Amino acid sequence: MYDVLTLAAIVDEMNATAINARIQKVGLVDRLTFAAELYTPGRRRWLVASADSDRARLHLTGTTASLDPELITPFGLLIRKYVRGAILIGVEQEPLERIVRLSIAKRMAPLNATRRRGAPIPGDETDDEIETEALKVDEDSVLDELDRPDITYLQLVIEVMGRHSNIMLLDNDGIIMDAVKHVTPAMSRVRPIWPKLPWTMPPPMDRPDPRRLTAAAVADMLAAGRPKDEIARLLVSRLRAVSPQIGREAVFRATGDAEAMVSRGDLDPAALARELRGLYEPLLTSVWEPAVYRQDGAVVAFSAIPLHGLEGTSEGEPFDSMSEAARLGDDATSADAPVSHAQRRERLLATIAAARDRVDARLASLEAQEAKAVEAERLREQGELIYAWIWQIKPGDTVLDVDGQQIELDPNLSAKENAAEYFQRYRKAQGASRQLPELEEQATQQLHYLEQLATMIRQAPGFIDLEALANEWDSVAEQFGARPAVQGKGRAMPRSSGKADRRPKALYDDAGHAIYIGRSGRQNDAVTFDVAGADDTWLHARGVPGSHVVIKWRMPMPEEDERTVALAASLAAWYSGSRGSGSVEVDVTRRRHVRKIKGAGPGMVTYRQERTILVPARDENELKGSLTASTR
Repeated sequence: MYDVLTLAAIVDEMNATAINARIQKVGLVDRLTFAAELYTPGRRRWLVASADSDRARLHLTGTTASLDPELITPFGLLIRKYVRGAILIGVEQEPLERIVRLSIAKRMAPLNATRRRGAPIPGDETDDEIETEALKVDEDSVLDELDRPDITYLQLVIEVMGRHSNIMLLDNDGIIMDAVKHVTPAMSRVRPIWPKLPWTMPPPMDRPDPRRLTAAAVADMLAAGRPKDEIARLLVSRLRAVSPQIGREAVFRATGDAEAMVSRGDLDPAALARELRGLYEPLLTSVWEPAVYRQDGAVVAFSAIPLHGLEGTSEGEPFDSMSEAARLGDDATSADAPVSHAQRRERLLATIAAARDRVDARLASLEAQEAKAVEAERLREQGELIYAWIWQIKPGDTVLDVDGQQIELDPNLSAKENAAEYFQRYRKAQGASRQLPELEEQATQQLHYLEQLATMIRQAPGFIDLEALANEWDSVAEQFGARPAVQGKGRAMPRSSGKADRRPKALYDDAGHAIYIGRSGRQNDAVTFDVAGADDTWLHARGVPGSHVVIKWRMPMPEEDERTVALAASLAAWYSGSRGSGSVEVDVTRRRHVRKIKGAGPGMVTYRQERTILVPARDENELKGSLTASTR
């Protein structure tokens, strides 16, 4: 993952090996990917940078880049003129940002230059002429060139920031000459990216610096979270420069469980603060330990620091070069490479986590508006007080004092007009507040649905199950302001033939009663409303996301078979967010008492007349002596 640590390791590597390199060849691999050949005495390497939203990257490689000579863009023409033949004189990373600046210097011909017939003007050499000249120079002559008066200094700014990634060429005054992506002022008033506009840093995030995190700050952050919130997600959303990978690693080092939740009682805030600060120490020491992690032969992660949280499930391979580790990890996750089950799961979870952050922000905004609605009642009271004390108000008064309460008045309005103004503001605020309960309920239901979907993705045992959940997410993604799940460069994830979305097979107990388990939101809907009859039994783990489990009785049962109910309840506990608990509360009711929530996501229901039983969470393998799978 290209987080601030990965980029810092690559910047350190470039400063150690590529400073004073001559840029011999430049070009575009595609419209969003730039490559340049760097020559230092005795060594050639390629710098590759991309602003592709799905594969933004920056690294060095010994493999020749496949430039596209037929691809001609304004940015491509500019880098050919100003970057080819230049010298790389500096590489720096903006603190705690995924932004890297490459400082370059090039001898340019003056506008009124004259030349002999057939002699190239400096700065307009061919690739072969530049390469031949490079073989003749040494480091001292390169440094001498920088003292010439006709040297032009420029910067290449590479922003590796997901969908906000970009590559820009700046002049010596920080003015944008061009970029691979244009952002017009209409698209972003805060930070347009357009030729002749000054380049500015992204707006600073008003979040604490993880390098200075204290135990008290961690305790406050956990206190503000919900019990079911993952601590790693809180770190990502509440602190600067914490990627999901860094967040999970810090939580694992502090607790032994990368997915630990806020409700965990034995968490030591001091330990979490200490571990997170420790992850950022290489920014000061430049001591990096690049590695690639594989699961079943497929690359699942690359990192500049050891990822202890992956050591139990993945095999780590150390690298001497962060660029090589990043290149290998990047190639393994390209559009044409196989994607492992774990990678697919992590991508889906990351997409859903981002959607949940957006819903959380909307809910917080609605709660703030609700607080303003309380103010509306005060406006009404103030309007009534003005009418009650209208005889005391003189023309030009600015304040009405009633029993120590100060009511502001507009001196240009009469007393009646002031009262009418307060009532008008009250009605406006009241009208806006009427929709708040419905909008808050909608946002809360969306959060519950996302929690259910994330739980099922984590527990999906195989490819087909995960495909069904990816299909489900694609069908609802736009409701959350998200794109469908993608694999690689803008291509939709391949879908199965639909088997995963069909009705699940039944499990049968010794008495012949059928038990159905929903493995996705759609399957939850299917087993509850298509498979089960009104008198069949419906089960769900209490208060946590999870699967709907249905017992379809072999014949009408006025009284439920408690042994079968206990078996089904153990399965409902297993396929829920409380799987790791010793015992789980499971609600049991007849299917007739279950209702789908109108407008909510697949599998979202309400129910009544339930009873609650406490059972251990057990899967089919543990219950195989009591259950048999359907062969129908």
